[in-house]
Amino acid sequence: MTSFKNANAFSSFSVHDLVEAKKFYGQTLGLEISDSEQGLTLRLKGGNEVFIYPKPDHSPATFTILNFIVDDVDQKVDELTKSGVRFQIYNEGVLKTDNKGIFHGKPKIAWFKDPSGNFLSILENK
Repeated sequence: MTSFKNANAFSSFSVHDLVEAKKFYGQTLGLEISDSEQGLTLRLKGGNEVFIYPKPDHSPATFTILNFIVDDVDQKVDELTKSGVRFQIYNEGVLKTDNKGIFHGKPKIAWFKDPSGNFLSILENK
């Protein structure tokens, strides 16, 4: 039986425009990014990396592809909103949000999309 227990791994997702993605992830979200001919690598806290690659027929993920743990969701929502990020508002169901796009459950969480339509979130892990 093959085991990947000791294998290095990373996550990846596609976007329709690398220049737009680099600006969003680097400037709007303030993440460290490195370029290559194949795409972008996000360098996250703890040494984790996520690879972003261009795909001409990109279809946005219908699920959350990246979650950022923050100390204060309300504060981050306000900061990101000022930077032009729009949060998802859900008016019904178990994940109903307030008018800022914050779900006040466990965990407190807010969802938004990158320029390619992929879902991201910020959440409090308290």
